[in-house]
Amino acid sequence: MQSLSRRPLNRAASKTAISLCIAWLACQHASHATDASIDDPTPSTLESDTHLFVIQRDGSVEEHDDALLRANTASGIDDIAQRYVWFNKDIEQVQLVKAETIDPSGAVHPVSPDGIRDVQEPRSAGAPTFQDGVLRTVIFPGVGVGSRVRLEFRKTRIKPLQAGTFAYLVEPNRVPVEHQTLIFDLPADVPLYADTRGYVAREPVTENGRTRYTFDYRHGPYAALESGSTGYANWGDRLMVSTVPDYAAFAQRYRSAAVDPTMSDPAIVQLAQSLTANTSDPHDKARILYDWVRFNIRYVALFLGETAAIPHKATDILRNRYGDCKDVVALYGALLAAVGIGSEAVLLNLGPYYTLPSVPGYGTSAINHAIIWIPSLSQFADLTAGGVAFGYLPSSVMDRPVLLVDQGVIARTPAEQARRRSVRMQFDVNADGAASYAYRVVDGGVSAELERNVFRRATRQRAQQIAAGRLLLAGLHGSARISVDDVRATHGDFSTVMQGTIDHFVWPDGTTAVPAFSSLGGGIASQVAGWLAEPVRTQDWTCVGGEFDEASVFTFPANVRMTDFPRDVDVANPFFTYSARYVFDEHSRVLQVTRRFAARFGKQACSAGDFDAMRDGLVKVERDLDSQIVLKGR
Repeated sequence: MQSLSRRPLNRAASKTAISLCIAWLACQHASHATDASIDDPTPSTLESDTHLFVIQRDGSVEEHDDALLRANTASGIDDIAQRYVWFNKDIEQVQLVKAETIDPSGAVHPVSPDGIRDVQEPRSAGAPTFQDGVLRTVIFPGVGVGSRVRLEFRKTRIKPLQAGTFAYLVEPNRVPVEHQTLIFDLPADVPLYADTRGYVAREPVTENGRTRYTFDYRHGPYAALESGSTGYANWGDRLMVSTVPDYAAFAQRYRSAAVDPTMSDPAIVQLAQSLTANTSDPHDKARILYDWVRFNIRYVALFLGETAAIPHKATDILRNRYGDCKDVVALYGALLAAVGIGSEAVLLNLGPYYTLPSVPGYGTSAINHAIIWIPSLSQFADLTAGGVAFGYLPSSVMDRPVLLVDQGVIARTPAEQARRRSVRMQFDVNADGAASYAYRVVDGGVSAELERNVFRRATRQRAQQIAAGRLLLAGLHGSARISVDDVRATHGDFSTVMQGTIDHFVWPDGTTAVPAFSSLGGGIASQVAGWLAEPVRTQDWTCVGGEFDEASVFTFPANVRMTDFPRDVDVANPFFTYSARYVFDEHSRVLQVTRRFAARFGKQACSAGDFDAMRDGLVKVERDLDSQIVLKGR
């Protein structure tokens, strides 16, 4: 991190594409290029984009953007024909200066008034206290291959979103950029700090009591993101600017704004104490209150920082029964305090990003989410993860750097947590080749509540559809009945049992190759297939470990004989161990298959080198999982 007002940025040139997202929000800034041939392989290009921010001392901003995009292919038409400008209607005004289509011949077609409309931010989900976010939608006429669209707008923020501060995140949306310039104009005595990767900083210019900081960006076509790779901003281009010097100061600002005199309101205290009246154990109290919040407070999925990062009052959240991430943290913290348990808000990124910029701010790959830390229990909790039990975290916030708001320091969420799956299957094949089967799965650790929540939210009819779908995913045709553990529980292991029949499992009058099943899905085979989705990896990728224990028993009739079955397999490397055992009793015509797989990475973001080190082992596991039992009618 550096203050641009004191020393120039490193001028390392970069080549990586970006289209500008309006203040890191859900809207993107268009893209265009000049004279691209019809053979241009990229659907669209950002030809030019000049984005100026004039920032006042109190944090109010006037933003001016002029962007030109080009459609290179038919799919590029969809990329550029409709653009959005996100704004907060309570504190911002948007004026469209120019909106037009320029066809390949150079003719200009202005956007008519009926091609401009305001749409409520859909993620507000109709919640009245979150209806300040608006998308101004611009629909361009007559866009074809080779057309350009130009959108020039001015957005004025009358009241600062975060009083006395300014921050902005720019990251690529991975379309080629021919030229982009970002200009930040501030009072000369207000330093601007930057974390820049791929953006070239010009020397700051100070005139008439103000300083301009300018960044240029160009990038050609991007390499494709690999399946399962971590977010591009972990290693690609990014620009984060902020007038806040460090995370300690950022935390202090959030902490001051979040002070709420209603935290100890009698209604909150009475609710917390009544819910926990039957236990004196702090862990149980925290779990009971966590479950109450996740089942009774509707989560409104707006990212932190899109609107003012100030929680609503705890009493209002309790009365309305909904809130965004910072709101549910505030209410849960108040409930915990009412039973004598301390906690603090935690700010982090919700997404495939395992680092934060060196300067603080809100954004897609910066801070955009809030969870809670309970020091006395050494426990993080994400109140927005309705399907995750207390004591666990969704993978989207695991192994992430986090800002502890009260302490003002960076910590990190756990890199691993318990994840177990045990499967027992039995196939009894009749003389006509049909089979009856029984299939029992027990999920433990973080996966237990995830599976329980699937059936908690399913009707009886939907549960039966899930069972039939799982059978079909294994390539089997037949009937399926399912029963599950009590979905009213909120912690502990969870089991599902499927039973039914399978048509034509074996052909008694010919030769049959039966897959050596040990799971119908979601087990070892699914895990390994996901990791091997790319034959070669050059990018970091997400690796989540776990323990899997699978066993199946096949009983065959006397009118078929087994001519071949798999051999035992053992695979071990620093990342995982795998074993498979096959035992056939010719007298009883029973084949037993047992597989065990345990993966422990100690992290959630593995490198391309890690993949190289484990690939051969994964291929051996995959070959065994694809093995078959060969049967021939007598």
